[in-house]
Amino acid sequence: MAKGKTTAEPIMDNEHVKELLAVLREHNSPSTKDFLAVLNQVGAMEKQLEAAVKELAAMRQELKTAQEQNHPVKTALQKAVIVAQGQVLDLRERLTQLKQNIIDGCKNAVAAFKETGISALDNVARFFKVRPILETMRDTLTKDIQYDDKAIAKIEAISTEYHQAGRHLKNMGRAMLGREALQEAKQPGKLAAVISAPFRAERSCFAAIKRNVDKTIGAMSRLEERAAEKKPSIREVLETHNEKIAQAKKDAPPAERPRPANAER
Repeated sequence: MAKGKTTAEPIMDNEHVKELLAVLREHNSPSTKDFLAVLNQVGAMEKQLEAAVKELAAMRQELKTAQEQNHPVKTALQKAVIVAQGQVLDLRERLTQLKQNIIDGCKNAVAAFKETGISALDNVARFFKVRPILETMRDTLTKDIQYDDKAIAKIEAISTEYHQAGRHLKNMGRAMLGREALQEAKQPGKLAAVISAPFRAERSCFAAIKRNVDKTIGAMSRLEERAAEKKPSIREVLETHNEKIAQAKKDAPPAERPRPANAER
C-alpha cells in the first residue's frame, strides 16, 4: 500500500493499526486503553482539520465580498487569509507525518510480536516516535490561536474606526441643519462581524486540535510510564539469570564417571 494512500485514509481504518489493536485486545494488554486513546485523539484531529479547511474557504469568500464592496478591512483580511492558508497547510503536513509515524510504529510492533511473542509489546510506546511531532504541533497551534485573536481584533478595530468616521460626517451634516449630534458610537458593522466569523470558527478548530494534541501527549506519557513500571531493574535481571543457571545445573543429569584403566574390555 502506498504511503500517500495510508495517510489519506482515517487512522482507524488503516490495516496495520487495526492489526496491532487486535493483537493487544486478544492478549488483554494493559496498553490497549491508552493506545486506543491515542488513535481516537488523532481521529478527532483529522475531523477538526477538515473543518479548518472549510473555514479557510469561507474566509476566501468573505475576502472577495470585502474587495467587491471596497470595505476598509479588505487589506487586513487579505493578509490574514494568506497566513491562515499557511497555518492549515502546515498543520495538514504535520498531521500526515504524525499518522505515518503511528502506522510505521504499528507495523514494527506487530513484526516484533510475531518474532518474540506478546512480551515484545510490554513497552509498546517504544515503537512510536511521535512525541517531538506532537510537541511541535502544540507550540505551533498556540501561536496560530494567538494570531487569529489579533486578526479578529484588528478587523473589528478597523471596522469601528470606519463607522466612527461615518458618524463624524453625519454629525457635520446634522450641525449644518441645526440638529443635535449623534453621540452613540456604533459597534463593528455587520460585514465586519460576518468577515470575522470564519476566523472565530478557525480559531475554535485550532483550539480543539490543540486540546486533542495535549490529550495525545498525555496518553503517550501513560504508555511510557506503564513500560517503565514493567521494566525490571538490573538486579532483578541478574537474579533471574542466576536462578536459571542454578536450576539448569540442578536439572542436568550427573556426569558419567570415567572407567578405570584395567576395566574389562
